Amino acid sequence: MHVTVPPISERVRGLALTAAPTHVSLDGTAHTARGAVDEAGRPLLLVRPGEPLHTLRDEAVVTVDLTATRALAGIDHPRGLLKIQGWAEAVPEAGLRAAAVAVAARCPDESLFAAVENDPAGPRLFQVDVAQVIYLTGQESGMLDAEDYFGTGPDPLLEAAERMLAHVNGSHREQLHGALAVLLGHPVRDAWLWELDRYGVTVRSGVEDPTLIRLPWPSPVTTPHALERALAAMLCPHERRRP
Repeated sequence: MHVTVPPISERVRGLALTAAPTHVSLDGTAHTARGAVDEAGRPLLLVRPGEPLHTLRDEAVVTVDLTATRALAGIDHPRGLLKIQGWAEAVPEAGLRAAAVAVAARCPDESLFAAVENDPAGPRLFQVDVAQVIYLTGQESGMLDAEDYFGTGPDPLLEAAERMLAHVNGSHREQLHGALAVLLGHPVRDAWLWELDRYGVTVRSGVEDPTLIRLPWPSPVTTPHALERALAAMLCPHERRRP
């Protein structure tokens, strides 16, 4: 059977990698959080002195809220909400630099330099060992246990796909509108690329009451070059239909 959408575990891993922590709940109380998610899928938290996690010396059960967004015309729109439940512990000294680099990519902060010094009185970096993930994305919701979450990875073309998606949304929306009119048989306005992956592309259409339109590739692509070609063929339907 031809697969037209990514497996949910793969999609959740991709959303997590592009998401940012917004809150962390400790002992039933939610606090503002900042940080990122590392390539293994674990949340990383930058904790300043005075914040509840800062004095933690062992590990603690926490829930980290992650929000993945897509910026359209300078406005962030939510793509997915994740609640990652697990155990927070300080990042081992050997992993501090890598953790700081990962956080800096999503959440630049000068205090990361001090966190790398591992001064107990300064800011600290924590990592969360995942027990389960509750997800809400579009019309899908559910839960993944740690085995399912860690048993897969994000789309291997994720980085290239995000670059291509941003380029089309920034420079080729009129072409996108024209292509959709040909493919769907009716005019489409206020359309943006919403998701792009090895199985196809999802278009978001409308402002007040947006709809999502999924356009799968004839077969899954396996390289960034093949993804670029598939996207170009979608944007140029007239050329694709020439004999």
